[in-house]
Amino acid sequence: MKKQFSPAWKRSTQVRKQRKYRYNAPLHLRQKMLSAHLSKQLRAEYRRRAIPIRTGDEVVVTTGQFRKKHGKVTEVDMKKLKIFIDGCSRKKVSGQEVHIPIDPSNVVITKANMDDKMRQKILRRKTEKKKVEKTAEKKVEKK
Repeated sequence: MKKQFSPAWKRSTQVRKQRKYRYNAPLHLRQKMLSAHLSKQLRAEYRRRAIPIRTGDEVVVTTGQFRKKHGKVTEVDMKKLKIFIDGCSRKKVSGQEVHIPIDPSNVVITKANMDDKMRQKILRRKTEKKKVEKTAEKKVEKK
């Protein structure tokens, strides 16, 4: 098999090729792989189901050992495609606290960190686009 990344691997049904797609994906695709669902309130506000997770977002863990834990995202690991959350940690034998990596598909974003102007611009653009599409659909239905 080829070592370089190929978008054709995405369409394969073979699990090994799907894994290879994720492991060898470039950063702009890895960022999208780190997306998480939005809470119902945010979903209504932004008119989107999911957005990429960033440091500072407040999340709730939905599955696993830390289920129903609330916390802020402290770190996003692009290489391992995992996130680290405040309060989701374990003690080592030495007594040191270490954060446990959590998959972004196992969390729900309850409050998005909107400090970044580019993120605001992206969400605003996509929200306005969906509003225009919905109004166009309503006009077509009335006719």
